[in-house]
Amino acid sequence: MGDGWLRNPQDGWTYRFQRDEKSWSVDPRVFVDKGRAMPDGSPALLKTRKHLRRERAEGMWKDLVRKGWEKVPAVWGADAEP
Repeated sequence: MGDGWLRNPQDGWTYRFQRDEKSWSVDPRVFVDKGRAMPDGSPALLKTRKHLRRERAEGMWKDLVRKGWEKVPAVWGADAEP
């Protein structure tokens, strides 16, 4: 699993899935952040962060896609387009 973003098209909440590089070789884990981009260019509103085992994060991703969440480009952070 690499990094990825999923957005709920109905309410705009977004999940960011990001590898935890420090644990990846021994016990693969993923940071899962839930947040929303702010319309006025302010920093993103981050609501939660989970630190999940890779298998659990992959299951969460698949479940969200089944529920209609859409894959999107980076919404916040260094990779987000201004």
